Amino acid sequence: MAAGKKDNAKNSSDPVIARNRKAFHDFEIIETCEAGIVLVGTEVKSCRAHSVQLQDSFARIEGGELLAYGIHIALYSFGNRFNHEAKRPRKLLMHKKEILRLANKVKEKGYSLIPLKMYLKGMHVKIELGLARGKTFGDKRETLRRKQDDMDMRRAIAKHRREG
Repeated sequence: MAAGKKDNAKNSSDPVIARNRKAFHDFEIIETCEAGIVLVGTEVKSCRAHSVQLQDSFARIEGGELLAYGIHIALYSFGNRFNHEAKRPRKLLMHKKEILRLANKVKEKGYSLIPLKMYLKGMHVKIELGLARGKTFGDKRETLRRKQDDMDMRRAIAKHRREG
């Protein structure tokens, strides 16, 4: 393999563990914030092995605490009988003022908290949450149309540069 090129296997030194690409298709992200997550030992080891899926996950504020639902962290292959449950509610860590601010915004009609990505920051696992509003079918089509027009424009510019 040539020096400086990455192979397609997941790089263990990559700080991003998982991304929720579908969230950007289904939701309009208004703002983002960072939160810590409470994990057990085998969950951390699975996260470091990039065995996480954020698709169909969401966060909810219950009793003044922020909880994440639907995050699938695969069982650790070397875990024993003390291995974790793959899909369980996980507590997210934020300051009380930030949770209250998010709670006020989520009370508005149509807003949700969606995990956008999970990453390593130093020795800690963090989650980037997005305050999001659901897109309608027309909004999704408009986004796809805009992406296609942008790709067509880039192709035309590249073709023009090659010919000129």
